[in-house]
Amino acid sequence: QVQLVESGGGAVQAGGSLRLSCVVSGRTFNTYVVGWFRQPPGKEREFLAAVRRPGGSPNYADSVKGRFTISRDGAKNTMYLQMSSLKLEDTAVYYCAVSTRLRPENEGQYDYWGQGTQVTVSS
Repeated sequence: QVQLVESGGGAVQAGGSLRLSCVVSGRTFNTYVVGWFRQPPGKEREFLAAVRRPGGSPNYADSVKGRFTISRDGAKNTMYLQMSSLKLEDTAVYYCAVSTRLRPENEGQYDYWGQGTQVTVSS
């Protein structure tokens, strides 16, 4: 069973930065597509960013493009989400996930999920 453990969430003022981390168990981390999602209060979960194999080009949701950066470290089995210029509307529970598919097209095609970490942005 693959387990994902997230860390790095918390409270931050608008304009600030946070880095989320997600450690993935097992020996096949480099074969996964890794992604980040979030669920704002009272809303559906939404895609933020994903990157395929190590060295692959990431793709981002328009809402976070230019502010968030996804990365992965195969030596540590860890994926990251660096968040900058945070806005009030970035307040949400953030989830990491991995997919065994070559090109997952939606969250239903991600196989394993982290437990979620709360990010709260205040003015």
